[in-house]
Amino acid sequence: MAHAVADAVERGEHLLVQAGTGTGKSLAYLVPAVQHAVDSGHTAVVATATLALQAQVVDRDMPRLARALEPLLGRRPTYALVKGRRNYVCRHKLEGGFPDDDADTLLELGEVDRAASRLGQEVVRLRAWAEQTESGDRDELVPGVSERAWRQVSVSAQECLGSRCPMAAECFVERSRAAAREVDVVVTNHSFMAIDAFEGRALLPEHDVLVVDEGHELVDRVTSTVTDELTAAAVRAAGRRAGRQAEAAEALEDAAALLEATLEPMAEGRLTGVPDALALALGRVRDVARQAQSELKPAAGEEPDGARKVAQAAVEELFDTAARMLEERELDVVWLAKDPRRGPVLRVAPMSVAMLVRERVFDERTVLLTSATLELGGSFEAVAGTLGLRGEGAPRWRGLDVGSPFDYPRQGIAYVARHLPAPGRDGTAPQTLDELEALVRAAGGRTLGLFSSMRAAREATEELRSRLEDTDIVLACQGEDQIATLVREFARDARTCLFGTLSLWQGVDVPGSSCQLVVIDRIPFPRPDDPLASARSQAIARMGGNGFMAVSATHAALRLAQGAGRLIRRADDRGVVAFLDSRMMTARYAGFLQRSLPPFWPTADRDLVLGALRRLDETAPPPLPVAEPTLRGLTGAVAGTSMAAAAPPVPPDAARTAVTRGHAWGAAEDEELRDGVALGLTSEELAESMELPLDVVRARLDGLGLQAGTGPTLTFE
Repeated sequence: MAHAVADAVERGEHLLVQAGTGTGKSLAYLVPAVQHAVDSGHTAVVATATLALQAQVVDRDMPRLARALEPLLGRRPTYALVKGRRNYVCRHKLEGGFPDDDADTLLELGEVDRAASRLGQEVVRLRAWAEQTESGDRDELVPGVSERAWRQVSVSAQECLGSRCPMAAECFVERSRAAAREVDVVVTNHSFMAIDAFEGRALLPEHDVLVVDEGHELVDRVTSTVTDELTAAAVRAAGRRAGRQAEAAEALEDAAALLEATLEPMAEGRLTGVPDALALALGRVRDVARQAQSELKPAAGEEPDGARKVAQAAVEELFDTAARMLEERELDVVWLAKDPRRGPVLRVAPMSVAMLVRERVFDERTVLLTSATLELGGSFEAVAGTLGLRGEGAPRWRGLDVGSPFDYPRQGIAYVARHLPAPGRDGTAPQTLDELEALVRAAGGRTLGLFSSMRAAREATEELRSRLEDTDIVLACQGEDQIATLVREFARDARTCLFGTLSLWQGVDVPGSSCQLVVIDRIPFPRPDDPLASARSQAIARMGGNGFMAVSATHAALRLAQGAGRLIRRADDRGVVAFLDSRMMTARYAGFLQRSLPPFWPTADRDLVLGALRRLDETAPPPLPVAEPTLRGLTGAVAGTSMAAAAPPVPPDAARTAVTRGHAWGAAEDEELRDGVALGLTSEELAESMELPLDVVRARLDGLGLQAGTGPTLTFE
């Protein structure tokens, strides 16, 4: 793989590399990328989908690589981590430089009032931490704080005063980006890279080589980046922010009322065209937002303050979104969703981002995409098509499967419980729970359960806790603590089982004897009423293609491959992936799904699998040591310092962040919401996954300042 990457860089030819887990693919692309950067003087950019992989590259791979390559290259290669502005504390806002819409803003409260509330305590912690941190990076703060507290000390890119900020010289973001301009390798995430490419902000240094790790996620992250939404509440909020600074503030309230009255009687679902009444309401929002933009412009020679900058950002977003919806672009999908708390929500997203990705990502540089799951159904063509690498005018590219160091047929078994009934919509069948219990007992714990929804995960957890009381097996469920903590506990104790959804399908790396059984409860098809998925399927069908196979089956194959990939992480790992969905063998699309999995030894023999799990349990070595996360400075890890050692004391009530409509939200549930939003899930999908009322989930999203997406979905049919 390293030779293929070096050759692609030299030729200027794009490369798609499927590299199995444990191949060492990060080193395989970092070595030639570093060599090119040092030899040419140009920066190389590495973009990953998950924070876990960013941390691996910056904290583990690059330090070792820099030491190893220094004598060969003549100097020590340099590197830096770059994230979006919201991930860093804003010193100016911390000092009261930006107003807050809340009348009881914590930054204006006295010390006694602050100490009286959990939120106040969090802000006091943030102030103390801001004086000590070198990076200002939120991920360095352990334990974390609620989203509302973080909003008190951070700003978006649109709100930032930039070079006009009185504290620009001390800005964590500017220091981070200044450091990035001088290094050989910049590590960032897909979303930041997409904003840099699609919004023209030049957030990243100029680069001629881009490595996209976890490349199977790129299309979904780009789609989320270019998806917009409009609500009457957002129009009213922009009016409040404009306040006395613009006469159009009152007109924005009127425009909000018109939009609300227009959307209220409309049915949910996709709009195949913009009705006249809606066009009138959108035109009013657009025109009033344009007027407000003009009025908010500062006089010549005058610098805008924080309040004006926030208002400008709000009305600019309104104008852009309303104008886009009125354009009725050929490839845009517009749909209406009804939110009990926020009211009607109008959303717009591109049906396909293939041409956008081709033009903005592949045309400007040499791109190297890698993942353990790029070859679906035995071909790169499906993924290449979503990236704009097929059809007339497509750039040159090469696909390469470098295989795996693992002997999958000898190390793993793929078991399909063919005798079970097909999954239904009425919860987990009793026979399926019986099968799950038998598998977990045979494995002696050691089980990662990947479920279709949080309801299914919680139901299975509670049922098995009751059934396994006679054993020393421990059941843990996503949502009971932070994901990272749960995964570390799972890795430390061989008798622990971890059940969950969303985040656990990818990014969980537990080598050794703690994970010898991965259970997947059903095929992860997207929801049939998802507007984007259905629009894409219909478009493909109109062109004579198979919409189900191109969209739904491809989505399911990708998720299944990611989930099954949690089992074998090292050359000495052994275990079973158990599918509790008989359609994996009986459906017409079963062969396509099977070809997308690692080549495990396949069987439907229940007794054989239970016997294999018992033998593995009896002969398993002790679990591998589990490392604590490290603190990080501007350009990598602070050697020898663990987050746990450096963390401030946790407040007694830290396990609960809020009560929303009678539901107590913990830090773990808030993290699950953030994970779901990062994956592009809609509020409906989050509610179904977490088995909570939709209005509760939407209320908590609002409380955290999070915006649910439009896809991809990880809730299943």
